[in-house]
Parts: sequence; C-alpha cells; structure tokens
Amino acid sequence: MIKMLHKMGIKSNHMYIAGIASIGLSVASWVASRNLETRGIDRADRWGIFVGQWAPTLFCMGVALKLEETHPEPEEPGMEMFEGTRERATTRAGV
Repeated sequence: MIKMLHKMGIKSNHMYIAGIASIGLSVASWVASRNLETRGIDRADRWGIFVGQWAPTLFCMGVALKLEETHPEPEEPGMEMFEGTRERATTRAGV
C-alpha cells in the first residue's frame, strides 16, 4: 500500500500535515459537538476521540512513506548501481 501511495505522488510531508490537521479537527469536532449536541457531553467526547485516533495512523504512514522515499528499491530505474548490496555481511557479534 505504501509503495502504491508513493507511486501516486503522495509524499511523507502530506501525511504529516494530515496528521497535524486531524489533531486540530479532533479539537474542533469536540468543541462543535459539545456545543451543538443535545445528547450530552459523552457523545461529544466520542467524536473528538474518534477523529483524534486518525493522527497516529497518518503519522505512521508518513514515516513509512519517508522510508520509501529515502530507500528506493533496486528495480526502480536508475538504481542499477545498487545491485548486489542487499547481501548482509557476516559478523562475529556475540562470539
């Protein structure tokens, strides 16, 4: 999914901005629901929490897209020079 979003042109900064916007939207929906909702403050709290739960997901997607941007796959055009770098060197750690 992250690779598909990257190919669609969505950048990590877009997701970070969306995460920050969702925090603001969470506060705004809580205030609006608190002032306009006739069913009580519990429902207003639920709206704020529901929208507020989007932020961590959007931030995580931003991190995944940042990794996709900075670590391209070797099969992408122009990445021939990195072929063969996927092999891990053997280490003597713990010996």
